[in-house]
Amino acid sequence: MSYPNTTNFSEQTPPQSITVDLVVVGSGAGGGVAAEILSRSGLKVLIVEEGPLRTSADFKMREKEAYADLYQEVASRQTLDKSIQILQGRCVGGSTTVNWTSSFRTPSQTLDYWQSEFNLKGFNREALDPWFAWAEQRLNIAPWEVPPNANNQKLADGLDALGWSHQIIRRNVNGCANLGYCGTGCPINAKQSMLVSCIPEALKNGAQLFSRARVESLIVNGAKIDGLWLSSMDKNGQVKQKRVTKVVAKHIVLSAGAIGSPAILLRSSQIDRRSSLGKRTFLHPVSACIGRMPDKVNAYQGAPQSVYSDEFLWRDGVAGELGYKLEAPPLHPTISAIMLRQHGDKHFELMKDFAHFHASLALIRDGFNSESVGGEVSLDSYGYPQLDYQISDMTWRALKDSLLKLTEIQFAAGAKGVLPIHMDASFYGSWRQAEKAIKALPTVTSRFQVMSAHVMGGCHFGGENSNSVCDSSGRVNGLENLSVMDGSLFPTSLGVNPQLSIYGIVAKLATQLGKELGANPPEDLVRIADMIS
Repeated sequence: MSYPNTTNFSEQTPPQSITVDLVVVGSGAGGGVAAEILSRSGLKVLIVEEGPLRTSADFKMREKEAYADLYQEVASRQTLDKSIQILQGRCVGGSTTVNWTSSFRTPSQTLDYWQSEFNLKGFNREALDPWFAWAEQRLNIAPWEVPPNANNQKLADGLDALGWSHQIIRRNVNGCANLGYCGTGCPINAKQSMLVSCIPEALKNGAQLFSRARVESLIVNGAKIDGLWLSSMDKNGQVKQKRVTKVVAKHIVLSAGAIGSPAILLRSSQIDRRSSLGKRTFLHPVSACIGRMPDKVNAYQGAPQSVYSDEFLWRDGVAGELGYKLEAPPLHPTISAIMLRQHGDKHFELMKDFAHFHASLALIRDGFNSESVGGEVSLDSYGYPQLDYQISDMTWRALKDSLLKLTEIQFAAGAKGVLPIHMDASFYGSWRQAEKAIKALPTVTSRFQVMSAHVMGGCHFGGENSNSVCDSSGRVNGLENLSVMDGSLFPTSLGVNPQLSIYGIVAKLATQLGKELGANPPEDLVRIADMIS
């Protein structure tokens, strides 16, 4: 894989200034797609990435190295009150480099809610499906045809035993060897992340890539952005020198993610904060259970996720009690040892059974009524982003209900004991015992272990009277040459893993922007845009 036109700000001398047509800030799902489309349109594009450029030769399937090198805050990012652990990528390719490849189109219920509640036009099922189809073809997204690994099969077995539905997950892979360590970077380039797909294509089209470069702030001039300031990062991911490079550009695209993009706007002077900037930031809060199976599961082997269930995703309609999606996460030794928060002999005894553990999780669908308002991104005293995410009573109810369902499924799949991931839980030997115990578990942040790998919102788009940060084209309201193209646009959580939603929606927005800038977007994408319009 070739990466020409790259500059590493931690090892090379950054330029004092540079002038381009367009800057894409971030190289994840949104930034990668935007960079490819806009560079193919004939624009001079600069991609700015805060993390390092790594390749398959650097991916050794070693957790200790990968978490420190490829994730935000060494894979220990948390909400402000430390109640939720957040896993996000920070490297070229962003979270697409380290995710588990699960790909879903945005649910129709979510799109309908955006239209009715946020007056968002042009994002219904009919308008978006052609863009999702393009992304699926471009990134080799298809149902996983290999039999599920034992961890995913146990989820399917339990669902079958209870008469609950399940389906096969679509994955963005090509030539996958079923190694199972997708979260540490793919060593054979089978995962079709932005690192091996859209970013190399953009560079081939003449784009430049600055890695270890952090956008400090935008240069605001009335209703226009004149450019931005870059700081250099050292090899440990800390700021090395502030404001080393001035970038002048005709248009800026923020794709730094649902924490990073709001943070850049908040660090920039003269940005209007009267809208919902930083607010309506949503996670999929995750609950999880460990089942001790009589046979070995080896949940670190094979495709991490291949089975899912939407049996409870819309359990009380769209705006009622929060629903949740059921999936099976992989279990790797280091992250599992951290997740099982015991100490000494008790922790040792737990880990002795590691090969027999089956894991399942529930993604809580937040943001679909007045009680689930999400969190807010703000800045600490050093200008770094922080996410205040207060778990509502409604979310607590969903988390506890999902624990009950996950536990029931694992016993139905043959578990000899089930451990809900909660500080006050223990292995329970029967479903009835577990049911009684789970209902009594305290729903407080210091005891209930909640995590998430999906961050959305903070710069949400919408139509008139929606108090949105961006309009339906992704333009930041009040600023004529600044767009947002990433998951921070979403006005709610999705209810599904977000990467395909970002790919498809950004493809639509980037094609539209290319046309507005007088460039020549790729003909296949122009045909889609013309067909829908």
